[in-house]
Amino acid sequence: MSHDPPPAPRRAALDLPTLRRGLLAPAGPLARLDVVDVSGSTNADLVDAVRRAPEEWPAPAALVAEHQVAGRGRAGRAWETPPRAALTVSVLLRPRLAPDRLGWLPLLAGLAVARAVDAAGVPGAAVKWPNDVLLPAAADAAGLGPFRKVAGVLAEVVPAAGPPGADAPGVVVGVGLNVDQSAAELPVPTATSLALAGVRADRGALLGTLLRELADAVARLEAAGGDAAGAGLAAEYTARSATLGHPVRAELAGGADVVAGEALRIDADGGLVLGTDAGERVVTAGDVHHLRRSQPGHSPR
Repeated sequence: MSHDPPPAPRRAALDLPTLRRGLLAPAGPLARLDVVDVSGSTNADLVDAVRRAPEEWPAPAALVAEHQVAGRGRAGRAWETPPRAALTVSVLLRPRLAPDRLGWLPLLAGLAVARAVDAAGVPGAAVKWPNDVLLPAAADAAGLGPFRKVAGVLAEVVPAAGPPGADAPGVVVGVGLNVDQSAAELPVPTATSLALAGVRADRGALLGTLLRELADAVARLEAAGGDAAGAGLAAEYTARSATLGHPVRAELAGGADVVAGEALRIDADGGLVLGTDAGERVVTAGDVHHLRRSQPGHSPR
């Protein structure tokens, strides 16, 4: 005897007029806010739009998709969301920062997501260097420890438009936050959602908190001349970190190398400093896997 599948959950659309009233200047931090029904990837779409017509995208600007069908994570991984079940947003920033300090932007986006999760009533959000936000879990998961991934961040540089010095280079920071997905709607068993953590969160409220927190953090970093420690942001990131103080394995971008060691601190440019048998090593990009202390790939120091 066959059974019909359960009906899809009824999920509310984002209220764009209300969002614009609260988030566009002068009331909020944005110069432009668009919401689309479907996007392959909000990051790809926003990067393409800014390259085609930079004058139409004053920063900061945000592009939100109700349904993302070909999202991109690190190393080209696919990330798809059911309609209206997640918060998928990409933000165009043109921060007044030295190029070597732009590595802090995905870290600050992770902090902003964690604070938005706090505000939604889900405790314990932590950041995994460089681009994940985690929630506590009852059991360990490979590469994550006692956590599950609730959000990811992807940052891409958009070259400046016009002659040299005419404008600052842009950075598009994309965030995918699992909000209302059931376990069956998540792509991997190491993921989770706010609903699975026990909270039915309003995506509009999450978006507002996230964008305000990100704008505040970037403004603080700019005011401190790119000095995350002086702005207090390095300490805030450290306090949220699920990575620092633990053995990790870092698979460097492009498969260039694999480095294992103790995650010691975040450096001035946002890189992860590892203590290895050969001394300290700074990782600026790559995938980090949390290890148990007895796990192969970690040597006690």
